[in-house]
Amino acid sequence: MAILPPLATPTENQEYVILLHGLCRTSRSMASMEQALSASGYRVLNVDYPSRTAAIEKLSDEAIGPVVADCQKAGALKIHFVTHSLGGILVRSYLSRHAISNLGRVVMLGPPNQGSEVVDQLGAWWVFKKLNGPAGSELGTGKASTPNQLGPAKFCVGVIAGDRSINWINSVLIPGRDDGKVSVRRTKLEGMADHIVIHAAHPFLLRNQTAIQQTIHFLRTGRFERGGGGLRFQPVELFSAARKSSFINRK
Repeated sequence: MAILPPLATPTENQEYVILLHGLCRTSRSMASMEQALSASGYRVLNVDYPSRTAAIEKLSDEAIGPVVADCQKAGALKIHFVTHSLGGILVRSYLSRHAISNLGRVVMLGPPNQGSEVVDQLGAWWVFKKLNGPAGSELGTGKASTPNQLGPAKFCVGVIAGDRSINWINSVLIPGRDDGKVSVRRTKLEGMADHIVIHAAHPFLLRNQTAIQQTIHFLRTGRFERGGGGLRFQPVELFSAARKSSFINRK
């Protein structure tokens, strides 16, 4: 991938990026992304929120609202978002109910934009509810699930999906290519500006160097980089459909 020229310094630029981690993670998981965005000239706010304690709407208001207000008070020209997994659904929830006048672009890594079959299969289990909290139970694939009730994107968003799994048990439950948590197909969102697939598992998307470079490229241009000597994004399936079928037939 071509090396992008540095942006102006944060003082000159006044573009802010709000980072939102995924379910059962903390802001530490976004450290690599935070460092790269800061080095590229953005002012970065890496938000830590208690993802297991409340429903998605409550989490989104409490995690996003105060930070957006802080950015606006500081004179932000643009407020961008970069999210991992559940963080993307929080942004969708917030923007469905609140307008941000200086909203920039949004990049979502591994978002369950149409839910996850893992939640369909395991969401009723006591241990799942204990580990993932109320928000985790909202992420099924049914029409009534929170992601499927939020509607299409009415903002500029790019989605980065992974197609490598290190969790073969979850992958058995997910049709098609997946990252061990969500299928490539279900990361897609109606109205999105762009979508790419990279060879990375769900937990590692947020510190994958290709994902980080593509995130910066999208924030600058509104599109991901393709062709012209750059990286080719060819899906490689670690846990193939044939292997899934074979495993299921042996049970």
